[in-house]
Amino acid sequence: MSAPLLSIEDLRVSFPTPKGRIEVVKGVTFDLGRERLGIVGESGSGKSMTGRAILRLIRPPGVVTASRMQFDGMDLMALSEADMRALRGARISMIMQDPKFSLNPVMTVGRQIGEALRAHERLPRAAIRARVIEMLNAVRINDPERVAKMYPHEVSGGMGQRVMIAMMLIPKPSLLIADEPTSALDVSVQAQVLDLIDDLVRETGMGLLLISHDLNLVARYCDRILVMNAGEVVESCAARDLHAASHPYTKGLLAAVPQMHETRDVLPVLDRSAWGGTGT
Repeated sequence: MSAPLLSIEDLRVSFPTPKGRIEVVKGVTFDLGRERLGIVGESGSGKSMTGRAILRLIRPPGVVTASRMQFDGMDLMALSEADMRALRGARISMIMQDPKFSLNPVMTVGRQIGEALRAHERLPRAAIRARVIEMLNAVRINDPERVAKMYPHEVSGGMGQRVMIAMMLIPKPSLLIADEPTSALDVSVQAQVLDLIDDLVRETGMGLLLISHDLNLVARYCDRILVMNAGEVVESCAARDLHAASHPYTKGLLAAVPQMHETRDVLPVLDRSAWGGTGT
């Protein structure tokens, strides 16, 4: 069996409070190959912090520790900041939640996508422009020449998210971390963006870490699922087995999802006493 692309053991993230340090990620452990792994849970469960910790984006006074945090044979905890800057984007990319806050408002779309490439490769200007147009085509944007000249405020939410995907994938990374990539989009555009990510992941053979609060969405697009609550992984299963989840927290999340033909008068709420949960 080949070595995993990403191997995490006992990952912990903590922040200071007036009452002492509080752990927001508590001993998370998992391996990720060239597959699609979903991390789900409520807001505040530690999903995004886990993704940011992998890229070492958590700054002081936050503290990140791990027994092992290894990517493609490299110890991420031991790399210098310069080495991490070279790794981010080139080998591991992260799609943030909302393009309105992630894109530079004073740079054109094409220049921003090209900047992601220039940071990691030395290419002539014409070659970078060609790659930008090629990438905009890959994310199914019509008239990429015109869109490349537009500013972020001139594109829709769905197109902005596609631009973010293009920017993260143009360096051809081995691992893509997608943090709630469709949270700002309507339902019809959500499906288009996720289908696009899924197609690109399958075509390139990269690993995908999809962070979301939507159980059904993650079950549809991922191979495996980790369920997090209050900073801990409480359940791990194949996506196809999510309906047979055994942990009370996962069962509670599934029961609280409204159905298309709903017959219940009142949706159930999480009974945290069933597993000693403290809330998020």
